[in-house]
Amino acid sequence: MAKPKLALIPASQGSELFSVLPSSGVGDFNFSRSGKATRINSQGLIEEVANGQSRLNYPMIYGKVVGCPHHILEPQRTNYVFPSNGFVSWTGGLSMSQNYGISPDGSQNSTKISGQGLIFTSPNRPTSDYVFSVFAKNINEDSSIIQLRIDIPASLSAEFDLSNGTIVSNNTDDAKIEYYGNGWYRCIVIQNNDAIANTVIANGSVEDLSCEIFGAMLEESSYPTSYIPTNGSATTRSAETANGSGDSATFSDSEGVLMAEISALADDLNIEAISINANNADNRLALFKWNVSNRLQIRVNINGVTLIDAGVSVSNIEDLNKISLKYKSGDYALWINGFEVYVNSLADTPIGLSNLSFDSNGSNGVPFKGKTKQLQYYNSALTDSELEQLTSWTSFTDMAQGQLYTIE
Repeated sequence: MAKPKLALIPASQGSELFSVLPSSGVGDFNFSRSGKATRINSQGLIEEVANGQSRLNYPMIYGKVVGCPHHILEPQRTNYVFPSNGFVSWTGGLSMSQNYGISPDGSQNSTKISGQGLIFTSPNRPTSDYVFSVFAKNINEDSSIIQLRIDIPASLSAEFDLSNGTIVSNNTDDAKIEYYGNGWYRCIVIQNNDAIANTVIANGSVEDLSCEIFGAMLEESSYPTSYIPTNGSATTRSAETANGSGDSATFSDSEGVLMAEISALADDLNIEAISINANNADNRLALFKWNVSNRLQIRVNINGVTLIDAGVSVSNIEDLNKISLKYKSGDYALWINGFEVYVNSLADTPIGLSNLSFDSNGSNGVPFKGKTKQLQYYNSALTDSELEQLTSWTSFTDMAQGQLYTIE
């Protein structure tokens, strides 16, 4: 198989997304983000990343880091809980002991709580969709159920069993529980189209609650994003963008292949894109997460005219999928996870291609939000066997780990 002209294989953090090819650095992506952000580091710990620095996030399967890291790009979010740790601004019938144990960030800064309930009332709060989450660890075998409740003013809640990581009950729109290792779970409740009053951490049984907690977060969203630390006020993490990779000498106007191993943050029906473009939408090849569930859309624009606009279904857009788009006069094809899923005999190709970007036009139009394990560009069309190899999993274990499945 030919050597890629450009290759992004996440390996380091910095003010850019660094491409290993070309070695000149022309393939590096301009990166932007302001505000606090966190990642999962190679030890499986939550780690704060400096303002303006990209994030290498390590995948976890049942509390353990497995496999190689990915770049993560997230939308703007605000954590309305402050401070997010220590819980000193919360009220209610729970007693608290700060700096009790080792939290998911590896520091001795968890809070032990005991009693009946803990309430946070934010002066500013989401007005529609919201996600409330907290990290929790069981320390009492007789009372392992924690309840997260949202008063709107009618109480909506979910109960989580911290002894086994299960959801016991739920009457919110959705509830999730994620294992972070060492007994720590991130408990999450999601509610859409409601105005919120209070967020509550409470006992979920007749017994008093007794557990450790860390890192509360209330965000306006339809899905949870990474933890945003706060201190004396609500804190915003700005949207992350990455574009400007390559130049006119990198890309061929006559033929080539764009390969991406990516996953969306959520199947939320928001349109997002990755494209090779001429610094505009007039000439481009774009892969879109579409406004249809689990839908990938291909769009080819030539001199301002849309000549290909076709969609294909994927089994789960939140899984890591290996996608390759081949273009050549009379020979367009899309491959996903080892299978050819779309062909087109369009006899034209875009002109002036000079930019690979995590958006639709090189200027942050409908920017991609998700995880990127690799991105490659070939300046010649590959054969079917090469495209099958490029988009296939090397083994069942590789596929399972890549898509965060547990092998039993």
